[in-house]
Amino acid sequence: MPKLHQYDYIFGIALVFAGLDAYNIGANDVANSFATSVASRSLTMRQACVLAAIFEFLGAVLVGAKVTNTIKNGIITLSLFRGNYGIEMLAFTCALVTSATWLMIATKNSWPVSTTYSLVAALAGVGVAVGGPAGVQWGWNGGKGLATIFAGFGIAPAISAGFASTIYLITKYAVLDRKDSTRKAMYLSPIYFFTVIAVLTMSIVYKGSPGLKLDKLSSTTQAIAICMTAFVVALLSIVFWLPYVYAKVIRKDWSLRWWHMALGPLLWKRPVPEMPADMSTPVGPDYRVYGRDDAEAEHDHDAPALNSEAPVAETAIAVADSHSNTSNEKVKDIEAGQVETNAPPAPRASVPLEEVENKDEIVGSWILPRNLLILGKRAIKAVTKGSNYDVHAHQMKDEKTAAHLREIHKLAHQYDNDTEHLYTYLQVLTACVNSFAHGANDVSNAVGPLSAIYFIWSEGKKLEASTPTPTWVLVFGGAWIVIGLATYGYNIMSALGNRLTLHSPSRGFSMQFGASLCVLLASQYGIPVSSTMCLAGATMGVGLCSGGVKAVNWKAFGWIILGWVLTVPVAGTAAGCLLGLFINAPHW
Repeated sequence: MPKLHQYDYIFGIALVFAGLDAYNIGANDVANSFATSVASRSLTMRQACVLAAIFEFLGAVLVGAKVTNTIKNGIITLSLFRGNYGIEMLAFTCALVTSATWLMIATKNSWPVSTTYSLVAALAGVGVAVGGPAGVQWGWNGGKGLATIFAGFGIAPAISAGFASTIYLITKYAVLDRKDSTRKAMYLSPIYFFTVIAVLTMSIVYKGSPGLKLDKLSSTTQAIAICMTAFVVALLSIVFWLPYVYAKVIRKDWSLRWWHMALGPLLWKRPVPEMPADMSTPVGPDYRVYGRDDAEAEHDHDAPALNSEAPVAETAIAVADSHSNTSNEKVKDIEAGQVETNAPPAPRASVPLEEVENKDEIVGSWILPRNLLILGKRAIKAVTKGSNYDVHAHQMKDEKTAAHLREIHKLAHQYDNDTEHLYTYLQVLTACVNSFAHGANDVSNAVGPLSAIYFIWSEGKKLEASTPTPTWVLVFGGAWIVIGLATYGYNIMSALGNRLTLHSPSRGFSMQFGASLCVLLASQYGIPVSSTMCLAGATMGVGLCSGGVKAVNWKAFGWIILGWVLTVPVAGTAAGCLLGLFINAPHW
C-alpha cells in the first residue's frame, strides 16, 4: 500500500505522462530501428510493427533496468531535495510532462529528435530549478553525468558511421561487386548469421536480467554461451535457410512459401512446378526501383527484373520489343473478340445504386446493428492506419522533392536484385537486434523518472542510488512504446529512409547492424545514447561509401541535427520553468 497518499495526484499525473512519453518514444524513435527495412522493401509496415512489438518489449523488460538506473540517478544530485518527498516527486513529474509534450510536438511535425536528450535536458532543467547550477551533475560523474551523455552527441554518430561503413565495404567488395554475386552472398551468409546472433546474445548475456542473472556467470561460461548460440543458428541457416533461398532465388521456384523452409535439405532437389501462363511477375520484389521515374518503376514491377549491368541500348530495345509484341497480341485478341474494350461495365441491376453509395454512411440511430458495425470498421481502420501506411508514396508525393531524391539515388549503384533479396533476411535480423537494443536503452527515458516517483510514493522514503525498477514499470513502458509505433510511427518513418540516401537490403543491413553495435556497446557500459543519432550516423556513413558526398541528402540531415540541438534548450528551459512556477506559486 502506498504511504504518501497526499501525493496520489502527482503519481497519477506522472503515470499518464510516462505513458505518453513512452508512446512518443515508440512513434519517434522506434522508426529508427525499422525505417531502413521498410524503405528498402525488406519489410512491410505491418510486419515491422509486429516485429517491433516483440523485440522492443523483450528488450525493455529483460535488459532495460541497468540503463534506467543511470538516467534516474546519474543526472540530478539527489541530496538537493533535502528529504522533501513532494518536491522530489514533482521534479520528476515536471521532467516527464515536458519531455512528453516536446516529443509529441516533434512527432506531429515529423521531426526525428532524440528522445534520450529530451528527457536528459528536462531532468537537468528541474535540477537547476531546485538547486541552481550545482544541482546537476555536469561532469563525467563516473560515466553517469551530463558530460558522458552529451559526449554521445558527436561520438555516437561517428562510431555508428565507422561500424556501418566497414560492414558495407566488406559486403560490397566481398559480395556485391563480385562476379556471380548471388552465390557469393550465399557462401558468406553463415558468417553473417553467426556475427549478428553473437551480438544479440552478448546483449542478453552481458547485461543479464534480474530473473535470469546471466551477468553473474563466469567469463568462460559467457563466452561459451555466446559462441555456441551463434554457431547453432549459423548451422541452422545452412541446413534450412540456404536450401530455401537457393530454390527461391537461383531456381526461381515461384510456388515456395515461408513455411517450406522447414523442408530444409529436401528443397535442394525439389522439382520446380511450371509457372502459370498468366503469371509474369518476378519471384521477389524489385529492390532497384529508386532513382528512376515512376513509370519505369511501374513497368519493372510488372516485368521480370532486368540485369542492372546490361547496356542501356540493349535494355531499351528489349523494352521496346516487349511493348510491340504486347500491343500486337492485344490487337489480335480484340479482333477475335477475346478481350473486352475499355467501355465501362453496366451496373448490376440487383444492387440498388443508393445502397452502393451509402453503404458506409450512418443512417438512423447510431445504436442500430448496421451502424455499430460501420462504426467498428471505422475504429479498426483508424487504429490500424499506422500499420498500413504507404511510406514510399508519402515520400514521393511532392514532385519537386521526388525529382531531388531521384537525382540523389541515381548516384548510388543498384546491385543485382537477387543478391539484394538475400540480404533482406539479414536486414530483418539486424532490425530485430536494433529494436531489442532500443527497448533496452530507451525505455529508461520514460520509466526512469516513473520508477523514482513510484518508489517515493509507495515506500515513503527518500530515493537511493540502488533503487530497484519494478518489472511492471518496464512492462508499462514497453507496451506504450509498441503502441506508439503501431499507431503513429509512420509520421517519422516517412521522414527517414530513402529521403536521406538510397536504401537497399544490403545497405540497410549495414546501417542497422552498425547502429545496433553502437547502441549495444553503450548499453553495456550504462551510457544512454540516442538511437536516432546512431542510425543517422550509420546512414550517413553508408551513403558516403555508396555514392559519394552528393549521394546524401544533406539538407534533410541538417534538419535532423537542428532538431537534436533545439531539443536541449527547449526541453531543459521548459522543465525548469514549469517546476519553478509550481514551487514559487502563491498559495493560501
